Amino acid sequence: MKPAGSGTLQTLPASPPPGPRSRRLGSSSQQSSAVQLVQGRMKTGLLCFVSLVLLSVAQRPSPAGAAPGRNSTVLKAGHCPRKLTVIPSSRACVCDDDCPGDDKCCVFDCGAVCVPPAFTKPGVCPRRKWGSGMCAEYCTNDSDCPNEEKCCHNGCGHECIAPYTVKPGRCTKPKGTPMCAEYCYHDGQCPGEQKCCRTTCGHACSEPC
Repeated sequence: MKPAGSGTLQTLPASPPPGPRSRRLGSSSQQSSAVQLVQGRMKTGLLCFVSLVLLSVAQRPSPAGAAPGRNSTVLKAGHCPRKLTVIPSSRACVCDDDCPGDDKCCVFDCGAVCVPPAFTKPGVCPRRKWGSGMCAEYCTNDSDCPNEEKCCHNGCGHECIAPYTVKPGRCTKPKGTPMCAEYCYHDGQCPGEQKCCRTTCGHACSEPC
């Protein structure tokens, strides 16, 4: 006889060890994470590449005919005067295109400003002995002088002086002179076709060769 209330004890089967399926699930999860990491890096690299392309396009100089801007390299006629003697038409310029009309962007002690350009007239300034002229600045460039006169050094300062044209030919070998003197300063002071040539101790008019 079996005791009352007693039943047959049944043993539950033990859980099977993880098999190939579980390992496959784990490896699939790792592969998914790796793919996401690679995709993230690819997106970052693509963004960097696009940024570099846009930056290079933005820094490319404007094509011909485009509106002038800060990157313009167009130079207006004339050159900047030696000194600032007029009221600037504009301040804080970067290039000539920032200035109105024919004004140029020139740098002085006060900074970059827009001023009328200076032009060099044809001809040559006569030589002057140091200390022979007035020590004053009557002009700063040829544009300050009337007619054909040029702003020339007078030996101490600058003043408007009529230029001279260099005569054709060339000076011969310096000749000996008994006196150290400046008999001429330029060809215009010599008669006919003579040129003002260097001597062994100064200058004198002589026939060219």
